[in-house]
Amino acid sequence: MSKTILIDPVSRIEGHAKITIYLDETGAVNDARFHVTEFRGFEKFCEGRPVGEMPSLTARICGICPVSHLLASAKAGDDILSVRIPIAAQKLRRLMNLGQIVQSHALSFFHLSAPDFLLGFDSPPAQRNVFGLMAAQPDLARGGIRLRQFGQTIIELLGGRKIHPAWAVPGGVRSGIGDDEIKQIRERLPESIAVAQQALQLYKTLLETYHEEASIFGNFPSLFMSLVGKDGAWEHYDGVLRMVDSAGKTLCDIEPHHYADTLGEAVEAWNYLKYPYYKPMGYPDGMYRVGPLARLNVCTHIGTPLADAELREFRQRVGVDGVVSSSFQYHYARLIEILAGLERIGLLLDDPDLRSTHLRAAAGINQTEGVGMSEAPRGTLIHHYQVDQHGLITHMNLIIATGQNNLAMNRTVKQIAQHYIRPAHQANVPEGMLNRIEAGIRAFDPCLSCSTHALGQMPLHVSVLDANGQVVHEKMR
Repeated sequence: MSKTILIDPVSRIEGHAKITIYLDETGAVNDARFHVTEFRGFEKFCEGRPVGEMPSLTARICGICPVSHLLASAKAGDDILSVRIPIAAQKLRRLMNLGQIVQSHALSFFHLSAPDFLLGFDSPPAQRNVFGLMAAQPDLARGGIRLRQFGQTIIELLGGRKIHPAWAVPGGVRSGIGDDEIKQIRERLPESIAVAQQALQLYKTLLETYHEEASIFGNFPSLFMSLVGKDGAWEHYDGVLRMVDSAGKTLCDIEPHHYADTLGEAVEAWNYLKYPYYKPMGYPDGMYRVGPLARLNVCTHIGTPLADAELREFRQRVGVDGVVSSSFQYHYARLIEILAGLERIGLLLDDPDLRSTHLRAAAGINQTEGVGMSEAPRGTLIHHYQVDQHGLITHMNLIIATGQNNLAMNRTVKQIAQHYIRPAHQANVPEGMLNRIEAGIRAFDPCLSCSTHALGQMPLHVSVLDANGQVVHEKMR
């Protein structure tokens, strides 16, 4: 008789989701699904609003990564105005995006995932959270908090506040940065770089401890996609959108206005999250991954000395022929990107263009369609707008990073469940097994909600149902 295991909600992620695991008559895992159980509707209620409002409005999509939507939206507005924004505005946008990457990656690693690494996947759930980490590793927890604070400080100094800054606009940005603010950022850089390097060294010491998890947490060949610089360098704001195969070979470079020729979007009745895929391979075979792991697999180099040295070691330690396929190593890639971001911030602070007061290009509606792409912490973000002659939104399509990882997340959940769940578990699922399935999702750092996510312990309700829908076992925490 077949049975079902339900994990609802998944904890220590940003948003609300559940996982359903389907067992066959023998008690073995037959299938698993990752369900996103919230719906926002931004693409519809933005219709009729002026394109100039879109950056600030769409920033409200997320309280964790509002800067990502702010910048992608502003770039779509630039496209509709048909302007080349001032060089100072472009570099200031880059600086804010780097601050965003640092603060978001720090949140993911230190607050959401480090409790698993340092306290153990099988440790009691009441302790396995950021507060337990503070008690067990106070210096590391403090460093992680300070690192995230540093990224948020950059956002605040540029945009006036840490969350939802009304700053980037079609044509440029609203304000620049002064010498006092630059000095404040510069003074915090050495400490931040030291924390990032310490976290990297700590993670490397744990690789052997979690060799089993790394081998089955989303370890499969797939395509990878990200922005990349013209010389193959790591990119987070501009460049070209590149798709590579599981061996790192370039399949295509995607032009912003023609992304729909290459990327398709499928839907499933049991999930509110869309399923983007690579059209030439069809659905679902055209699965691809985005985010820090993809960016490090797509680029040839980073362009800063400390991060480039870490990238080489990353590919040697956990890669095969230079490509890293295990989704467990998103954590490793995230730490390297923090270091890369900090080095890039230091370079920008020395750039004289940053002091320019020419920050915005003035223009009217010159195109009725615009596409903006940037790299959010979790991966490539696409904003596609259509407007009327007055600049009012008539159609809007958003392709977010978490959605693009949807197929890979579902495959990861199934892979982990098939490895850990045995017939003997169908009436009593071990806590550590449940946490490993959740941790497979946390590796992608999905951002499912449009608001901040509470820290600490979330409830977990697991039900085992027989083929008739009757509950045969329940577990709650």
